[in-house]
Amino acid sequence: MLSIKDQAKHWRDSAQNDLKTMKVLFGGKRYSDSLFYGHIVLEKILKAFVILETKKEPPKIHNLIRLVEPANLDLDDENLKYFATVNNFNIRARYDDYKNDFYKICTKGYVTENSVKIVKIYKLLCQKLKQKEL
Repeated sequence: MLSIKDQAKHWRDSAQNDLKTMKVLFGGKRYSDSLFYGHIVLEKILKAFVILETKKEPPKIHNLIRLVEPANLDLDDENLKYFATVNNFNIRARYDDYKNDFYKICTKGYVTENSVKIVKIYKLLCQKLKQKEL
């Protein structure tokens, strides 16, 4: 069994890897898939916090807002509200009509704007995670 610290490191490392995937997908003009991975990046980094805070495996949920509470993070309202937007990017198993509507809004500009926000929040969370691990 991995230690709590090692489990958190696993989630952090996995988020870092998925960030690279998000960027590759964007470069390949797979815009909606890029945002899907952006959601995964934030989900995984939040799960690293949940493990460190609760000393338990994180819940098997994908809702970023619901992960913030057990992670015991102090985030500003702007970031918390943005998590509601990012939750909409987790669409892999959704209905085709929903996915088609999402694909239509995933222009290069829309995805660029959201990718910048995701990376900014990811970096903020990484800084907070470093402080928590010390």
